[in-house]
Amino acid sequence: MHKNLLLIFTRNPELGKVKTRLAKTVGPKTALEIYTFLLEKTRLEASTVNADKAVYYSVKIRENDCWDATIFEKHQQKGNDLGERMQNAFEKGFKDGYKNIIIIGSDLYDLSSKAIDTAFSDLDTHDAVIGPAEDGGYYLLGLKKLHTSVFRDKEWGTSSVEKETLNNLKAYHVKRLEIKNDIDVYEDITSIPEIMNRFILDKN
Repeated sequence: MHKNLLLIFTRNPELGKVKTRLAKTVGPKTALEIYTFLLEKTRLEASTVNADKAVYYSVKIRENDCWDATIFEKHQQKGNDLGERMQNAFEKGFKDGYKNIIIIGSDLYDLSSKAIDTAFSDLDTHDAVIGPAEDGGYYLLGLKKLHTSVFRDKEWGTSSVEKETLNNLKAYHVKRLEIKNDIDVYEDITSIPEIMNRFILDKN
């Protein structure tokens, strides 16, 4: 067993149920195609990270999908909101004996395996690591012990999440990573030529 654990929270890729804000502009079919592309990119980057890996499904565990069960443990998210689901995943990881745990989502275009490995290294010298997103949330959170306050009393999906999380951790030594942009609305993809060329311009 590795001392590091990477948690990947993912939504099951189903038409009309992923990237709903993006779908308002590009339509549900294209939104699903873009999400599936981001999912595959996340899988490729995560597969080479120097850690054990676990993917947590939003709705249902899929056995024969892009997540290779010999590389990724597969689990179902459990809890009433995102905070509770993340807390339960961290709690399981620490109970299983992991020392450093990082969680990421599956909708960030420019999160590399190198950046995740660096975040794990940062946890060797910090109590926590956070990767702030441009929208005020975060794309990565790393802990070396369970801090339940970071998972509670948040309005998930709003611009206050990262600020409130940092406030929860103000007594600790926190490494703040570079700001990145996760993909939620059409404006988030206009600066990414690979996505625009493949999924938007090709259809016009």
